[in-house]
Amino acid sequence: MEHAPAWLTSSLIYLSAAVLVVPLSKALGLGSIIGYLAAGIAIGPWGLGLVSSVEDVLHFAEFGVVLMLFLVGLELEPARLWNLRRPIFGWGSAQVLVCAGVLFLVGYLAGASWRVALVAALGLALSSTAIALQVFGERNLLPTASGQAGFSILLFQDVAAIPILALLPLLAGAGADADAHEAMSGAARALEAAKIVGVIAGIVLGGRLLLRPVLRWIARSNTPEIFTAAALLLVVAIAALMQFVGLSMALGAFLAGVLLAESEYRRELETDIEPFKGLLLGLFFIAVGMSIDFGVLMAQPGLMALVVVGFLALKFVVIYSLAKAMDVPYQQRPVFTLLLAQGGEFAFVVFQAAGPDVLPPGVASFLIGAVALSMLISPLLLVAIDRFVLPRYHHSAGPDLEEISEQQEPKVLICGFGRYGQIVGRMLGSQRIDVTVLDHNPDTVQGMREFGFRVFYGDATRLDLLRTAGAGSALAIVVAVDDIKQSLEIVDLVREHFPQARLVARARNVSHLYQLLDRKVEFIERELFESSLRSARSVLEVLGWPAHEARESAMAFRRRNIKLTQQTYPHYKDRAKLIAVAKEGRQQFQEQMTREREERQQRSGADWDRRDD
Repeated sequence: MEHAPAWLTSSLIYLSAAVLVVPLSKALGLGSIIGYLAAGIAIGPWGLGLVSSVEDVLHFAEFGVVLMLFLVGLELEPARLWNLRRPIFGWGSAQVLVCAGVLFLVGYLAGASWRVALVAALGLALSSTAIALQVFGERNLLPTASGQAGFSILLFQDVAAIPILALLPLLAGAGADADAHEAMSGAARALEAAKIVGVIAGIVLGGRLLLRPVLRWIARSNTPEIFTAAALLLVVAIAALMQFVGLSMALGAFLAGVLLAESEYRRELETDIEPFKGLLLGLFFIAVGMSIDFGVLMAQPGLMALVVVGFLALKFVVIYSLAKAMDVPYQQRPVFTLLLAQGGEFAFVVFQAAGPDVLPPGVASFLIGAVALSMLISPLLLVAIDRFVLPRYHHSAGPDLEEISEQQEPKVLICGFGRYGQIVGRMLGSQRIDVTVLDHNPDTVQGMREFGFRVFYGDATRLDLLRTAGAGSALAIVVAVDDIKQSLEIVDLVREHFPQARLVARARNVSHLYQLLDRKVEFIERELFESSLRSARSVLEVLGWPAHEARESAMAFRRRNIKLTQQTYPHYKDRAKLIAVAKEGRQQFQEQMTREREERQQRSGADWDRRDD
């Protein structure tokens, strides 16, 4: 019997580890990243020893970071990127230079040679683009002040990796014959510079002039798998070009993404590449987990702990200070600071590329272990911040935006000014109705104030702020917050302390609707119900239904759905009974709708072929 190929065995190991460990990590509230890292430790040389070629896997898995930055570039049009030039090169350079300077000083004073201290400081100053952007994305923070600041700094770090890597050969030659080194490097530098300029110019011109016609030609073939292959080929080719001239593959992919951000094929490229990015990023984190040398850690556990805690603490202080200077909202600073304080994937590249002439093998292995360990514990620290730090920030009394302090006396108080509350507020404002708004998102408050809305920073679950906002005199209080738990808390407070106010509440789903009904709220609207009905009505018309039949069908469905919700409400705590009543009602409704449609088709008379505005 033949043995299975090595790639098949390795794929089985990686996929099995990810499928078993990552869902468990998510269930424990630790997130997917720490699950991938734990899976890597489990199958690596210091775990079960199922995989030994860690470096080969790490080099392959780094392509996940490349794909991620290509997708990030697709979201940034050149004009928007130009608008970010100041935070990228201003705050980005400040973070790298200040962190590297502080770490170099500490390392040199601790007894390391200046070359070792410099390389270690430059590598440790970098952060994990993969982890940070993934966490920012999962938490919907990228559009916020902290997300934009973090993205700018991370992008600069990717750019800074180029001169850092270029500096390593110079450090290696610092102890050699200086004249020979200068004689050998003069022409080489000119050639390298010419190659770099040529490749970047080729990517820019090719992206502007050639990529769109080529993608259009491929799209006309009507073979989706070939378009997917072309998308991957584009990223691989650009990464190979950048690697050829010694530049960052990730930076090249990002540049290509920016050039295609205004392309009509942007969404198709995103859809095709997204699954590969997710799998390769997962493989990257597995490889990071496998690369942790626990032998070095166990040989000097005290020193390893001191280095990891030390460089995290130093970066934390520097980055938190930068966050304050950048006016990052204080509630977002802990997560922002932690994500940038941890070590990054480019540190592995820096320490491995340094070579024995700059960084002795034992020191390089130690630093790689410290970076990997920081990436391993960062998700745990993030969980701790979520559970113990952010709740304190949420209830503290010192936000960047001044809370409402003067007594208000509005006719209407709106709690929550997101996409739902804004529409309510704008309509009431158009009728010159006096409205006061409370929202706990500093970015929303600041943005809406710029548009002229009277929005105040404040947590509407606080009784004192409700009183100050004028809940005692309001005729109506609109509960439009996203969070169901907070919504119910506000309703309970209003019911107990402000009985004169009529409640108008937003229901996120049917379960939320039932809980609001329990609290005797009179006016409840399911947030997507009406818009979804309009979309369903449009679909019927696309399928060839007359407009009047589509309209009548949608209105009948609306009436029946509301009636069915009222029928199931008394049983919503008894799941078996709830399902039985819902199934029976749905069956009756379908039969009724069939009869009514047959009757309508037999009618004649007035022209119903119209739609509501």
